[in-house]
This record gives sequence, C-alpha cells and structure tokens, in this order.
Amino acid sequence: MKLEHYLDTLKHQAAEKREARGLPITDEARGKLIETFGRLLGAFPETGDDPQPQLLERVACDGYTRELVEIGTVEGLRMRVYVLVPTGADSEAAKLPAVIALHGHGYGAREIVGLEPDGSERAGAAGLHKDFAVSLARQGFVAIAPELAGFGDRRLNEDIAQGPGQSSCFRLAVHLFMTGRTLAGLRVRETKSAIDYAQSRAEVDPSRIGIMGISGGGLVAGFAAALDPRICCAVVSGYASLFEESILDRNHCLDNYIPGLLPEAEMPDLLGLIAPRGLFLESGDTDRVFPREPALKAYEQLKRLYGEAGATEAVQADFFEGGHEIHGEPAYAWLRKQLRLTAYLDNERGA
Repeated sequence: MKLEHYLDTLKHQAAEKREARGLPITDEARGKLIETFGRLLGAFPETGDDPQPQLLERVACDGYTRELVEIGTVEGLRMRVYVLVPTGADSEAAKLPAVIALHGHGYGAREIVGLEPDGSERAGAAGLHKDFAVSLARQGFVAIAPELAGFGDRRLNEDIAQGPGQSSCFRLAVHLFMTGRTLAGLRVRETKSAIDYAQSRAEVDPSRIGIMGISGGGLVAGFAAALDPRICCAVVSGYASLFEESILDRNHCLDNYIPGLLPEAEMPDLLGLIAPRGLFLESGDTDRVFPREPALKAYEQLKRLYGEAGATEAVQADFFEGGHEIHGEPAYAWLRKQLRLTAYLDNERGA
C-alpha cells in the first residue's frame, strides 16, 4: 500500500466514525463534543494566575487611544495585550462592547494595531491583516489584541534572533504535544484570560464581548467561542474549512494540529458549537491557504447545524474577491448589529 493511500484510508476511517455518531445536534451530543474537544486540546488550569495588569504604554492616536498592557494568564505566563479605546469612551455611563482581535502568522499583535515589528508607527502597507484592530476601534469597539504565544515578543530567544517573521510555533507545539497538550489549547486558554481582562475594563460592557481572528487567529477565535459562552459572537476570517481539505491537504504550521481530533469532529462540527450565538465567516476566492471550495462546504454544514439549533440566520458569510486576508466592512457591520453598537455611532455622528 502506498503511503498516500494509507493516509486516505485513515481519513476515510475517521469519517466513518463521525458519520456513525451523526452530527452533534442534540444537547447531549454537543455536551459530549465540548468535553472531548477540551480534553484533546489539553488540560490547562481553568483558574489562571492573578492577571495583575501592568500598563506599559499609552499613546493618543487618530480616533482612539492605544494602550500596551501586560497581564498574567496561566501557570506563570505573562501576555502583552494592545487595548484600543475609541475616543470619548471614558465614561462609566457609556460602556462599549469589546472585540478580542487575534492576529494570524506574521510578527504578532503589532501587525493588527498599525505598528511595525519594532513598535514604530506603520510606514508601509498593512498586509493581509489590514490593521483590523484599528478598524474595530474606529467602528466604536474597544479592541483588545493579545500577542499569541509563539509570535512577536512571545517567542523563544533562538527565533527572536532570526528576525520578526520567525515564529516559535514548532518548538512550542512539540513540547506541548509531548506533555499531553496542544499549542491551540494554550492559545485558547490564554484567550480566556484576555476575556477576563476585557470584562474588568471600566469602558467595557462585560455582557457584550465578541471575537475576531484571521488565519491561525481565526482558529483561536472559533475554538475559543465554541468553548466559552461569554463570547457573544465570532468572526472567523481565512480559516473556516474542512480539516481533510485544508490542513491535511498541504503542509501547515504545527499549531493547526490536535492529535486524535478527526475521528471526533470535522471543523464545522466544532464551529457549530457556537450556535445559537452569532458566527460570521470571511473567505477570499483566491485563498490558497484555506481554499474556497472546502470553505463553502463548511458553510453549508454550519447552516444545517445552526438550523437544527433554531438559529438559521445567526450564521452568515462573506465570500469575497481576494486572497488570504481580512476583508472587513461586511464583518464590521455584522458585529455592530450583534453587539448593539448603533447608539454609540449615532452619538459620535451627532444624530
């Protein structure tokens, strides 16, 4: 048997196990999948360290204030977080919704807040991330952009020495695998700490928190929303697909892989756990990382899962002309409705 055939056989066997169990449409099946998914991501303490937020920097920008804050997450780890607060959002009486903004592969959180790798203000093009945390702040959201483990300042010394584009994903992932954990699990767990911090901010309405991520950040956004009901809605950009036709169809970063997951769930099964809360997908027609056709298949299955949950209209998608990148405007408009931002925007415009 050729190796290619062997791999196809393994995928077929995993699909048969899923099909025999059926889609997770009952409360019992959804509960079991949530439990299994959490176990496969790895056991991380539910209660993290005291966040002990430390303000490192505050800069006035056009339409918002940018803060750099460091918070404690789990097991002694500290995470830097950019917080973009819309101008005029200082009053306790005017609490705003927040969106956790998660970058993908690149040079870290600076890439979505308008900064160069060295922390200086951006001089060139914004790239695939399109400074979407800045766009969220200018929409009126408090944008909270954590630096995911393995990127930016949160890399191993050997990778920092190779330049800003070199991630630490591989070594982090294999060390976590060998101890029964995953890098996806660590990032989801730290995102929960970012939500804890968001809810503590004076400007933020703790009952109106959304999440948005691109590529690897889309993975974290979707999986965190599936497991944390505090997240009201999620935008998953450049990621929603089928495992069999994306991360198993080409060489991907090791942070995408969760041992033992495929016999339990395909990607739409996991994203469907967000229902009946809102889910919005972005997919470019020339995206070669997470291609269009499996993205369409995933969306069709998600519509079925949301229909079974009685929330057909809560899942929507923007299939746009473009590549592996943030599109933006339709997703921002959807977030405004989901998180009830209209009143703030009307006040800012003098309505």
